[in-house]
Amino acid sequence: MRSHCGGLVFRISAILAICLLGSGRLAEARAARTHRGGAAMRRAKAEAPPAIPLDQIKTFDNLPAPFALDAHAAMMIDARSGDVLYAYNEHEKMQPASLAKMMTFYLTMEALKQKRITLETDVPISEAAWRLSLNSSVSRMFLRVGQTVPVKELLYGLMVSSGNDAAVALSEYLAGSPDAFAQQMNQKAKELGLGETHFVNPDGLPADDEYTTAADMIKLGRALTENFPDAEQFTSAKDFTFDNITQRNFNTLLFYDARVTGIKTGHVQEAGFHLVASAKAGDLHLISAVMGTPSMEKRRVETEKLLAWAFRTFTTVSPDWRQSAPATVRVYKGDIVEVPIAPAGGTPYFTVLQGQEHRVKLAAALQSKPLVAPVPKGAAVGELAVTIAGKPVSSAPMITQVEVKPGGLIHNAIDSIRLRL
Repeated sequence: MRSHCGGLVFRISAILAICLLGSGRLAEARAARTHRGGAAMRRAKAEAPPAIPLDQIKTFDNLPAPFALDAHAAMMIDARSGDVLYAYNEHEKMQPASLAKMMTFYLTMEALKQKRITLETDVPISEAAWRLSLNSSVSRMFLRVGQTVPVKELLYGLMVSSGNDAAVALSEYLAGSPDAFAQQMNQKAKELGLGETHFVNPDGLPADDEYTTAADMIKLGRALTENFPDAEQFTSAKDFTFDNITQRNFNTLLFYDARVTGIKTGHVQEAGFHLVASAKAGDLHLISAVMGTPSMEKRRVETEKLLAWAFRTFTTVSPDWRQSAPATVRVYKGDIVEVPIAPAGGTPYFTVLQGQEHRVKLAAALQSKPLVAPVPKGAAVGELAVTIAGKPVSSAPMITQVEVKPGGLIHNAIDSIRLRL
């Protein structure tokens, strides 16, 4: 009996020892995880963008800067007037990440506009595109090799799902290969004045000699909204389902602010989290670029903060210039007697502080020298000056709207006499 009890005590003691040992190892594991978590938090904190002094932030009309953002660079414009409302480090070069897909999107929309493709055009899916869909470290719309997918679905996959596979599929169809397409991307960047950008691929996966700036992404975003108004259907979609897989738009700002209409997010470890956004309310259309935030949530929060400030501070006005300038000017020795004129760039838009809408004044000053044919279309014949509350803010040249060719001999002889009088 004593021997049986002794054995039982021994077994119980062994079990307790094992439990205590396990508890110790579990505690060690928890401590290790806590240490790793703390280290990760410290690294994240160390990599957070430095706060920029308010006096280094540029604002419209030199207003006091409202706040600094938790981002390496930022810029926001009034898309109609082109005026810069807020900016700092906007020319600092960094990896574009998936913002490169904005140019892939632009070139595809251009091909649609030129009728080289249609939304129903079927695009074959190559092995290269399919392999990206297998890569769990990148965003994808889950294309499969051998499929043919309409351009329309690829555009949703590109701008909603941020599919790298969609970008490659479109690039191969439009240019033959991603490398050839990258050349087209850079050519278009040059045409659009993106002098601080260089693309290497259609998806924005990190590569040497690939960079952009907040200022250039603003230019590209504005060009997209101006040249392709129907692009909004793709950039503003909150989710997209392909092959029974539904993915939400990476631009989570769409779920928080009804004024937001897109455009694109991006993330790469080296540069942080980016968001180029378009938003509209009333007469004001904003385009912002917030780049290099420490998290996905931060890029949404900081962009929302920027847009909210602008919407409660600014508005856009478009006074009728025809009340301040003539619709035509006299032209001598031409095939017409009067040539129509208008401000360069069409309807002029101006950014003003809210409450100053009725203090915008226009005044046209036409050149005193007689206009003599031949006169090319687009010739400057004067200037439209703009003042707000009596302060000059900008001006636009008044230009001819048609070409004026030389007139007949009799008409020219009569106009010669008139010019001497």
